[in-house]
Amino acid sequence: MAKAIRFHETGGPEVLRYETVEVGDPGPGQVRLRHEAVGLNFADTYFRSGLYPVPLPSGMGVEAAGVVEAVGAGVANVAPGDRVTYTGFINTLGAYSTERLIAAAPLIKLPAAIPFDTAAGMTMRGLTSAYLMRRIYDFKTGDTILLHAAAGGVGLIVSQWAKLLGLTVIGTVSTEAKGEVARAHGCDHVIDYSREDVAARVRELTDGAGVHVVFDSVGKDTFDASLDSLKRRGLMVCVGTASGPVPAFNPQILAMKGSLYLTRPALADYIADAAEKDELAAELFAHVAAGRIDIQVNQRYALEDAVQAHRDLESRKTTGSSVFII
Repeated sequence: MAKAIRFHETGGPEVLRYETVEVGDPGPGQVRLRHEAVGLNFADTYFRSGLYPVPLPSGMGVEAAGVVEAVGAGVANVAPGDRVTYTGFINTLGAYSTERLIAAAPLIKLPAAIPFDTAAGMTMRGLTSAYLMRRIYDFKTGDTILLHAAAGGVGLIVSQWAKLLGLTVIGTVSTEAKGEVARAHGCDHVIDYSREDVAARVRELTDGAGVHVVFDSVGKDTFDASLDSLKRRGLMVCVGTASGPVPAFNPQILAMKGSLYLTRPALADYIADAAEKDELAAELFAHVAAGRIDIQVNQRYALEDAVQAHRDLESRKTTGSSVFII
């Protein structure tokens, strides 16, 4: 029998349950997928806590890699035996499982050169990094970015990709150990936000000018410092809320701080078009397969240890990517 992590009420990590589930035959447009590895993402905690409301009881997780075992009527993009990976949102919820039924549309064929655990640890983070680097801003060699959570899964990929584009990367971290990880993956400068004034240090590093773009996945705790780190007409990219949602604010503040731009993108809107998704995935896979981008899968858990995995994630004990090995 298949196993899955489910939750019947919202709350802390303790609401996650390891349960036996039945997986039937795929219907039209579906596949039955056997997982080899499942990704652990901070967004998973938003479903569990109720920040992202879903009908209960519910499965957990939106990213995994595995092998197609059977396909339903009308499926043409994959076949039994194909190695695949996927990520998404509501349409892929239920990834914390040994096997499942899933719509074929989100599936991306996985090159043989990329292992399953690497794929599970990079599909969401990698595609997020791909659109941040290739769709959000027209970067030019020499531009400078501020990257919060630089030692996290997205941070490590973005910093490496940024160096491929000739950018200067200023990363923020919470510990010296994470700072060393960030430096090893492309950060030119590292700021320990637990003991340094981020905006002041950014101004010092940029000779008072500020950065072209801020990638802020932290949210509430870093929002003001992020705005204060931007150069005139710079771009603030809110890509997450690890510390909580950004409080309501008057947009006039953007004018007062230098005619700033602000966007809150979501991965779903950059992979909704199949051709664009394939283009971003192909570039990501090429960088990873060639060794230009190194995916750090630094934590591996058994599926039944999901409660501990969520505790580790929320206490900021993790670096790079975390996966469940099936």
